Amino acid sequence: MTRRIQTVLGLACVLVLSAGASFAAEPDAKKLPNIKILATGGTIAGTAGASTQTVGYTSAVLAVDKLIAGVPEIKTIANVSGEQISQVGSENMTSEIWLKLAKRVNQLLASGEVDGIVITHGTDTLEETAYFLNLVTKSDKPVVVCGAMRPATAMSADGPMNIYNSVLIAGNPDAKGRGVLVAMNDVINNARDVTKTNTSTMDTFRAPELGFIGYIQDGKPYFYKESTRKHTTHSAFDIMSVSVLPRVDIVYGYANNSRAMFDSAVAAGAKGIVHAGVGNGSVFSELIPAMKDAVKKGVVVVRSSRVGNGLVARNGEVNDDEVGTIVADNLNPQKARVLLMLALTQTNDAKAIEKMYHDY
Repeated sequence: MTRRIQTVLGLACVLVLSAGASFAAEPDAKKLPNIKILATGGTIAGTAGASTQTVGYTSAVLAVDKLIAGVPEIKTIANVSGEQISQVGSENMTSEIWLKLAKRVNQLLASGEVDGIVITHGTDTLEETAYFLNLVTKSDKPVVVCGAMRPATAMSADGPMNIYNSVLIAGNPDAKGRGVLVAMNDVINNARDVTKTNTSTMDTFRAPELGFIGYIQDGKPYFYKESTRKHTTHSAFDIMSVSVLPRVDIVYGYANNSRAMFDSAVAAGAKGIVHAGVGNGSVFSELIPAMKDAVKKGVVVVRSSRVGNGLVARNGEVNDDEVGTIVADNLNPQKARVLLMLALTQTNDAKAIEKMYHDY
C-alpha cells in the first residue's frame, strides 16, 4: 500500500469517526425530559432601548416563544414547549393570576404530558408566587421559578442562563419531591425561605437565615438539604375549585404608629391582617385595641416581623392569648399573607391557623 493510499484511508477513517461522533452527540428527543415553560412576564421578558440600559426598561414585552428561542441550547437537554399565562410586571401580580397559574400547573403535572415545569416571573413578587405554588401544587414533579434582574436586551442579560438552569433542574430526577424551587444566579433556593434582598444586583435572591439548598455547576444541580415544612403533595390546600382568594392586608409597624391603617383594612373588608411588626413582632400600643376590635369582628390577625429573620415569639412582646392574635413563625410578612389567604379558604379558627404556620 502506497503512502498516498494510506493517507487517503486515514482521512476517510477520521471523517467516518467524526460523523459518528456528531451523530452520537445529537440528543434523542424520546429520552429527553418534557418541560413546559409557563411565562408570566417580568424583567426576564423586558426590553430596553440600549444594551447598557438596566433600569427604566419596559418589562413583560417578549412572549414565551421569544424567551425559548433566545436559549437554543435547551433543545439539547429537554423537549421544551411554552405557554403564556400572563404578561405583567410582577408588581402587578394578582391572586387571580396565581389561581390561573396554579390550576394550569396542576393540570399539566397530572396529565402526564410533562416531567417538570419552569415558570418565568418578575422578581418583585417572585417569592410570593413561588411560595403560593409550594402550598398548592399536587405533584412531586419539579416546579422551578426563575426571573432576571436585567432585561433581555442587556449585553449581560441573566435571563437566558436562568432559564437554561431552571430547565436543567426541572428535568433532573434529584429535584423531585423537594417542593417548588427558585433558580437564579447559579444557586437553588426553596420557595419557603427565599427572598429578594437587593433592589438591583443579580445575586439578590437569598435565604439569609437558612441558606441555599443547592448550586448549579457545569450543567448539573447539586442539592445539599431540603425543607422540613409541608409542601406540594403533603399540603392540605386545594385550590382547583377556588375562584376567589380571601382578602388579606399587611399593616406595617413603625415608631409613633396609629390605628388608622389597621381600621381602614378592616373597613375595606379584609378577612385577615398581617402586622409587619418591629423587632420580635412588637406592636405600637395604640394598635393593640385595634387588633382586639378586629378579632371581635372575625378578622384573623397574624403577627409577623419587618426584620425579615427570626421567629416571632408567641406571648412574647404581645400577650397573644389576651389580644387574640397568632404568630407567623419565621415567615416574612408577604409570605405570612400568602399562607393566611390559603388558610382562610378552609377555616377562620385562630388556633387551627396558627398550627398551619408551624406546619408550613
